Amino acid sequence: PTRRSSDLSLLTHRQVLVEGKVVTQYNHPLQAGQEVIINWSLVRDEKQVRGPKIIYEDNDIIIIDKPAGLLSIASDKEKERTAYHQLTDYVRCQDPDSRIFIVHRLDRDTSGLMLFAKSEDIKYALQDNWKEVMVDRAYVAVVEGQVAKKEDRVKSWLKETKTRLVYSSSSPQDGQEAVTHYKVLEAGAKYSLLEIRLETGRKNQIRVHMKDIGHSIVGDKKYGAMTNPIGRLGLHAHILAFYHPVSGELMRLETEVPKQFSRLFKK
Repeated sequence: PTRRSSDLSLLTHRQVLVEGKVVTQYNHPLQAGQEVIINWSLVRDEKQVRGPKIIYEDNDIIIIDKPAGLLSIASDKEKERTAYHQLTDYVRCQDPDSRIFIVHRLDRDTSGLMLFAKSEDIKYALQDNWKEVMVDRAYVAVVEGQVAKKEDRVKSWLKETKTRLVYSSSSPQDGQEAVTHYKVLEAGAKYSLLEIRLETGRKNQIRVHMKDIGHSIVGDKKYGAMTNPIGRLGLHAHILAFYHPVSGELMRLETEVPKQFSRLFKK
């Protein structure tokens, strides 16, 4: 890794202490005579959330492969350990005045491709023309059981309870329309691997629709899963194809199916 990414990693992994206190900000002001310690002996927990891996970057956009367990943006309980915060630190290492802007979100426990803008104009150019700009967005999911229909379309209207649980209604007047397409890629005795595409991008849409068809995503206790064979939610955003907001060029990025997913289907 480069020196800069190594330094950022030390900060991200809480290995830098100033006067005995952990510092995670790259631009933390230091006073003359302060004691700075780098804790090389810190044993890193393998389950600790790592920073986002940058897949593509230019002057206008950044695309990352977000790890499972990392929030997209701050919540009431968590302000700093977010993809937004970590990417902001990254761009400010190059230029202290740089900013990044959220274009869309992934659930905390979903991994995969996520697009950020480097200016407010680019953010709105993408968001305001989302249906025209976005050519393809696909996910892979490991679900419980053998899915009988090899390909199908799921449609419902989604509502949210006060406890933030999303559920389906069959009435058009009741909630936001949500349409999901899936096809089976692999089938095992206990689990199925699906490729999923969205017509609409509602909160928790894939998770709710998989529960609706009786095949909850593994590790998704919130939406009916009984098993957790990979120690995480079995959902990954693996394809992103869109027209670049400035050049107009068609861009297509694809990540591999996570190894934990594939291992469940080894013959």
